[in-house]
Amino acid sequence: MLIFKKLTIDDKKLIDKYIKPYKFSISEYSFTTLLIWRKGCDIEYAIYNQVLIIKKRDFRGNYHFMQPIGYKKEDLKEIIEVLKEYKEEHGLKYLFKDVEDSFIEDIKEIYSDQLDMFEDRDNFDYIYESEKLITLAGKKLHSKKNHYNFFIKTYEYVTKDINEEGVIADCIRESRKWYEKNFKGDQYLLYELEGIEEVLINIGKLELKGMAVYIDGEVAAFTIGEAVNEDMAIIHIEKGDADKRGVYTFINKTFVEKYFYNVATINREQDLGIEGLRKAKKSYHPIRLQEKYLVNL
Repeated sequence: MLIFKKLTIDDKKLIDKYIKPYKFSISEYSFTTLLIWRKGCDIEYAIYNQVLIIKKRDFRGNYHFMQPIGYKKEDLKEIIEVLKEYKEEHGLKYLFKDVEDSFIEDIKEIYSDQLDMFEDRDNFDYIYESEKLITLAGKKLHSKKNHYNFFIKTYEYVTKDINEEGVIADCIRESRKWYEKNFKGDQYLLYELEGIEEVLINIGKLELKGMAVYIDGEVAAFTIGEAVNEDMAIIHIEKGDADKRGVYTFINKTFVEKYFYNVATINREQDLGIEGLRKAKKSYHPIRLQEKYLVNL
C-alpha cells in the first residue's frame, strides 16, 4: 500500500539517502529541485519496500510518478504493478515522467510489448562544458564574451558569497521586487518565488553554493547551485536585472569560475518550451540536451 507524505525541508536526509548513491544526469533528481517546486508541483513521496516513490504534478496539471529510486531489478515488476494500480484508481494521465535512459532499459526488459514512450522535449536539460562557460572562448561564444566585457568595463560592481552578512536578506527582497514587477498574477512563478525564499533561508542545511552581484549597493543578480557529483553541477536559480547589459553573462561565467571550476559539466535545467528561454539556453551552445521521457504501459 502506498502512503504518501508531503515533502518538506525536514525530509532532506531521508531523500538524500536514496538519491545520493545514484548518478542521475537530470535536474529533477536533486532534493533542492524537489524543494523549490514542492508546492507548485504538489510533490509527495512514499517508501514502498525500501524504494523511494515520488509523485508530482506537472505544469499542465497532470500527476505522475518519477522513476522509482533504490529498486532492485528483480523487484521492479512488482513495484510497477503497484504504481499501475494506483494510476488507474486515481486517474493519472501517464505513469512516469522525468525518466532517464537507464530506467527505460530496465522496464523494456519487462514490458517491451507494452511500452508507450514519448520524448519530453520541453523538459530536456541543457548540459554545458564548464571550461567553455568559464573561458567563453571560440567564435560561437564571441557575443557572450562581448557582453561580459561590456559589463566589467561599464559597471562598478561587487560580488559577494551568498553567506556573507545581509546577502540572503537582500536576495529575498530583490526576488520579491522582480516578481511584483514582472510576474504578478502568475501562480507558478509565485510558487517559484516561495521556493527561492525557502532555499535561501535554508541554504546552509541544503549545502548549496551561491553568489550575488551588487551594483550601486543593490543586488543586480544572484545565483544558486550545487555539485551533485564529481561530473556535474546544477544551476538551480539565476535571477538578474535584465536592464543591466551583460549581468547574466557575467554571473553565469563568474559563478562557475569561482565555485564549479573542477566539475566537468554544468546542468542549466530545461526551457519549459518557452521560446525566449530556449533561445537563451541554446546561445551558450550546450554539449548535449539530456533527454527525458514520458512513459505509459
